[in-house]
Amino acid sequence: MLKNIKALYINSLVYYCIAAIVLLFICSFFFAFLYYIVWVLVALFFILFIADILLIYGVKNGIIGQRITPEKLSNGDDNYISIRLENNFPFKISVRIIDELPFQFQKRDFLINKSLASKTADHSTYLVRPTKRGEYHFGHLNIYASGPLKLISRRYIFDNNQIVATYPSFLQMRKYELMAIHNKLFMQGLKKVRKIGNTREFEQIKEYTLGDDIRTINWKATAKKSQYMVNQYQDEKSQNIYMIIDKGRVMKSPFNDLTLLDYAINASLVLSNIIIKKYDKAGLFTFSKKADNRLKPDNKPVQVQKFMENLYKVTTDFHESDFSKLYSEIKQNIHQRSLLILFTNFETLDGLNRQLKYLRAITKNHLLVVVFFKNSELDQIVHSEAKNTQEIYDKVIAEKFHYDKKLIVNELMKYGIYSVLTNPEDLNLNVINKYLEIKARGIL
Repeated sequence: MLKNIKALYINSLVYYCIAAIVLLFICSFFFAFLYYIVWVLVALFFILFIADILLIYGVKNGIIGQRITPEKLSNGDDNYISIRLENNFPFKISVRIIDELPFQFQKRDFLINKSLASKTADHSTYLVRPTKRGEYHFGHLNIYASGPLKLISRRYIFDNNQIVATYPSFLQMRKYELMAIHNKLFMQGLKKVRKIGNTREFEQIKEYTLGDDIRTINWKATAKKSQYMVNQYQDEKSQNIYMIIDKGRVMKSPFNDLTLLDYAINASLVLSNIIIKKYDKAGLFTFSKKADNRLKPDNKPVQVQKFMENLYKVTTDFHESDFSKLYSEIKQNIHQRSLLILFTNFETLDGLNRQLKYLRAITKNHLLVVVFFKNSELDQIVHSEAKNTQEIYDKVIAEKFHYDKKLIVNELMKYGIYSVLTNPEDLNLNVINKYLEIKARGIL
C-alpha cells in the first residue's frame, strides 16, 4: 500500500483548483451568497479527486512500458532509442515519459508527452549521439499516467539500470560498405584513378566492352570469335594493410564533441571493412609510449569484429608519442612489405622534423601514408576578415599554422612518404580514396 501511495503525484491542475477555491472564499466575505456555493465546489472537487484516484488505481497493471535499445551504440552517430507503451486502462490516458539518460549525454530535461487511447500500444523514438566509447548506464524509465480528470498521476517504473556499450562507429562502416556495393563512392567525392599498370595474374578472356584497355586485346581469341576479346587480369590481392593509430596527447584535441583519436578509430573500422571487401588483409596496432592493441592482418569477415573489440577501450594519454618505439615495433614484427596507414597529427614543421628520421626509416621497407588533420577553427580565422588589431594578430598566427600544414605535406612528399591532410569530418572518405588510389596505381 505504501508503495502505491509513493507512486501518487498531484498534478498542477489541483493547485490551480485550490487557488481558485481560496479566491472564491475571499470573495464570499464581500458577497455572502458565494459562501455556500464555494462549499459545494469544495465537496465536488473532493469527490472528483477521490474518483480520479480510484480510476488510476483501479487497474493493477494499467501501463506496461519498455525501453528498446540497440545491442550496442555507434560512437559519433545518431542512434535510435525506442519506448513501447501499452495502455490497459478502459479509458484514454495522458502520459509523461521521463527517461533517465546516461550521464555522458548531460541531458536532464528529457520529456515526452503523449496521449494513449484505451487498450492500445504506442512506440516513441528519440535520438542519442554518444561521443565517448564505453558503457552507458540508463536509469529508470519513468511513466506518469493521468486519467480523464488529470488531477493526479501515477508513476510506473521500468527497465532500471540498463547498460549499453558504445563501440566505434559501425554505422559509418555499414554506410560506406553499402556505398561500395552500389558503386556510389565516386558520387561522394572519391576520385577515379587511372590504372597505370596491372598484375600478370590472369583471370579470364571476355568480350570487349567500351572502356576496356585496348592493350589487353587477345588477338588469337579475337580471330576465332570474329569479335574483339580481351584478357582480364585480377588485381593483386591479400596484401597486408596496417592501420597504426597514435594515441598520444596530440590526438586528444576535440572536434565536434569527438577527439581526433575517435575519428581515427572510426576511420580505421570503416577502412578495414573496405580492405577486407577488396580481399586484402587488414591489421592494426596503436602506440604512444609503447605499442599495443596488436591485431595480425587477416581478410576473414570476423576480422572486422576483432577490430571493433580491440578499439573499444582505446583511450588517449598525455604522453608525447615515441616514434622510435613505433619504428622498432615495425622492424621487429612486420617483415613483409606492407601498406602502413599512420593516423597522427603534426601541428608544426618542427614537430614533424623531430620524428622524420623514423618515418624515413620505415619507408625503406614499407609504403607509408601519414594521415593528419587540418585545424578547422584556424581555417575559419584565415578566411575571415580582420576588423581590429587583435584579429589581425590572430589571423597572422593562424596563417602561419595553416602554411606549416602545407609545408609538412611537401616535406613528406620529398622523402617519398604519402600523406592525407584532411578535416576530421572528411577523414573516412579521404583515407578510403587514398587506399583505392594506391591499389589502382599498383605501387604497393
